[in-house]
Amino acid sequence: MYIDTLNKLVNEFLIYLKSIRGYSLNTVQSYRIDLERFISFLESRGVDDFNDVDKSILSSYFTSLDAIGLSNKSIARNYSSIKSFFKYLFLNDYIQKNPALQFKAPKITIHPPEVLSFEEINKILEQPNPNSLLGLRDKAMLEFAYATGVRVSELINLETKDLFLEEEIVRVFGKGSKERLVPIGSHAIYWIEQYLNKVRPALAKKMISKDFLFLNNRGGKLSRMGFFKILRQYVNQAGIDKNVHPHTIRHCFATHLLERGADIRVVQELLGHSKISTTQIYTHVDRTMLREVLMKYHPRAN
Repeated sequence: MYIDTLNKLVNEFLIYLKSIRGYSLNTVQSYRIDLERFISFLESRGVDDFNDVDKSILSSYFTSLDAIGLSNKSIARNYSSIKSFFKYLFLNDYIQKNPALQFKAPKITIHPPEVLSFEEINKILEQPNPNSLLGLRDKAMLEFAYATGVRVSELINLETKDLFLEEEIVRVFGKGSKERLVPIGSHAIYWIEQYLNKVRPALAKKMISKDFLFLNNRGGKLSRMGFFKILRQYVNQAGIDKNVHPHTIRHCFATHLLERGADIRVVQELLGHSKISTTQIYTHVDRTMLREVLMKYHPRAN
């Protein structure tokens, strides 16, 4: 093999992820970035054949990622990308053995996501002015996000045909276009109906709105950055000094359910997690809360 051949195999793998596995463009692009970085590393070491990659080369590569200051999360993603890639090469007879099987994942520290208390999230939800068009849109959007725990990407791609309000259910297409049905409470339904009746018709423009549920002030689909700016505006108005990002409301949804006794398997299903281990990060937040309660109220805790 030569470097051109290595790049050709990477492109073939990326096509497989998109066409066969149904991965989103963003996910495929992440794999591309990770694997192109890995190819560059191999090239710098004079390695032009994937059959020559072994445990020591992989170890050196991940040491280099740590040296350039990549975050634990990014290093873990690189490991996942390379592991999947070598599995693909081995199963398709491009390599004689899979070196990733001999290499253990780098140890990383998983930090529980910062979440808002119920009082804080409630204060944010009270900020939008429902007497204005965009205020009513924002109110409906934030209430919907907290009621369902959907990802931001799922929220901005939601279409009106995915709403089944009489049945109190919304259809969501998650990672890999996986479909799931998520219940939605009456409070959020009320604001969604207000938005559909009073705001969306005023914002919609025939050529660009299509069937997207949440629209920006120009009638197009709301972007991820647009959602973040809206959320950040109301966080500031509420006087909350925390690191709030686009997934914060989703984190709050999961944590608040677990704090109130919801079964973790149910929360896993609602979030659309394929693995229970992904959902278990929220139990760390829950245990932290329990410890704080114990330390505060138990007579012999201190």
